[in-house]
Amino acid sequence: MSGFNIAYQKVFRPNQLTLGLMTPLARQGSMARIDEAFRQAALADKLNFAALWTRDVPLMIPQGSDNSTSALDDPFLWLAGLAGATTHIALGAAAIVLPLRHPLHVAKAALSLDRLSAGRFILGVGSGDRPAEFASFDQDLEARREAFRERWQVVRAALSPLPQERGPLLESTEGYELMAVPQRQIPMIVVGSARQSVQWIAAHGDAWATYHRPEARQQSRISLWRGALQQSAQGADKPFIQSMQLELLESLSAQPEPLELGMRTGREALIDYLLRLKELGVGHVLFNLSGGRPVEEVVQELGEEVIPRL
Repeated sequence: MSGFNIAYQKVFRPNQLTLGLMTPLARQGSMARIDEAFRQAALADKLNFAALWTRDVPLMIPQGSDNSTSALDDPFLWLAGLAGATTHIALGAAAIVLPLRHPLHVAKAALSLDRLSAGRFILGVGSGDRPAEFASFDQDLEARREAFRERWQVVRAALSPLPQERGPLLESTEGYELMAVPQRQIPMIVVGSARQSVQWIAAHGDAWATYHRPEARQQSRISLWRGALQQSAQGADKPFIQSMQLELLESLSAQPEPLELGMRTGREALIDYLLRLKELGVGHVLFNLSGGRPVEEVVQELGEEVIPRL
């Protein structure tokens, strides 16, 4: 086995909790400024964040309790830009909507981005959940579970360096390769349920990313994941990832208040919470930053005062 690429090693460290940031860090509703985004990415790289992530949002459809829209660049091109602005930090998609994209296009983009970033890419995929997007792309919303599985097989084969695993790709291309076979496995993670069972995710994915929940509920989710790994992945130790909306307050001692899919809190309570997540078995926390503080000030505080305490 050639092993995973360097991104996997940066983000998933044995008995450690690492932190990542969803990009762009600018507020929703307008396109991010490229100069700001690259400067913020370089800062996160310098401060030893494990990863920068981005989402796949094909259409600007209002979403969430505030009915907001996201104006985002193509995720693969966006991450290629961040690759040029950084040196060490991993770059992840969370998540590419697999049923809306041809698997050969996804595989080609993933292989190219892994090369451009010198092995710093992680491919997260999901099944999508916005009916208007499926209609616009002329795809069947009700068939997305099966489409996800079929396309997963092709992409998975393309991202593997092992000849015995490349069959589904070569069958779909009449024996032709997309480009050079990768030297190391490019990790594929499932984001959300992707309309699959936890057992299927445990058997096929390299990690599972899910959403912020109250700690007792998340503990149950992690127990479910560990049980699925025992049942379907021969007990392999595959990471559990949690995304989290975070409004970091200036007051160090401010107590946590719930937000939709996250919390508003001061630094000390945040550190206590993250250490509890580590004990529960969370391997990586992905922050979606919100609130009124300057983004770079929050990134600086997280990098200088929170990461060293983990």
